[in-house]
Amino acid sequence: MNTDIQTDSLRPMTAIQIQQTRDYVKSLDEESETYWDMVTVGDVLSRELQITPELIILYADAVEDYNPWYEGWRMNTWRIPGESPFGGAVVPPLMMSHFVLSVQFDHTKPFAVGSIHTFHDTEIVDAIPVGATVRITTKAIDKFVKRDRRYVRHEVTVDDVSTGKLYMREIRDILSR
Repeated sequence: MNTDIQTDSLRPMTAIQIQQTRDYVKSLDEESETYWDMVTVGDVLSRELQITPELIILYADAVEDYNPWYEGWRMNTWRIPGESPFGGAVVPPLMMSHFVLSVQFDHTKPFAVGSIHTFHDTEIVDAIPVGATVRITTKAIDKFVKRDRRYVRHEVTVDDVSTGKLYMREIRDILSR
C-alpha cells in the first residue's frame, strides 16, 4: 500500500495544508451551532492588523486593483512612502472590509457552516495610510427574522490604533441557517 500523501497535481499542498483540509472536511459531519445560536446581541470582537505594503500587494493582486496610490513598495527598493492625493500611499478602500470576516467570526469556536453574507453598507470616512496599524471591531447589534430566515446584523468600525482616528464604518448582515 502506498502511504505517500497524494494531492491534486494542479494544486500541490504541504503536509500541514493536507491535514487542515482533511480536518475541515471531517468537521462538516460534526454537529455545530448555527451562527444565529453562536452570537448574542451586544457581542463585541476586535483585532488589530498592521497594513504592510506586502499585504496590500497580495490584496490588490487578488482583486486586480492596480493603482499607483497603493504602492508603498518598489522592486529592489522595497518600502517607499508612495504617492497619492492623500500624501503617501494609501490602502485600497474596500480592503479592510475583506478582513472583517476574520474578526466577525470568533476563531475560538467552530465555524458555523451555512452562513451567508447578505447585506453590506460601507462608509469610507478617511484614507488609511500604508503602514498604519488598525483596529477592526465588530459588534452584533441586532437579530431578526425576515421571510422566515434568521439574520444577525453587525456594526463594524476600523480605526487607527495609535490615534483613534476613524477610517471606516460598516453595517453587514449574515443569514444563518
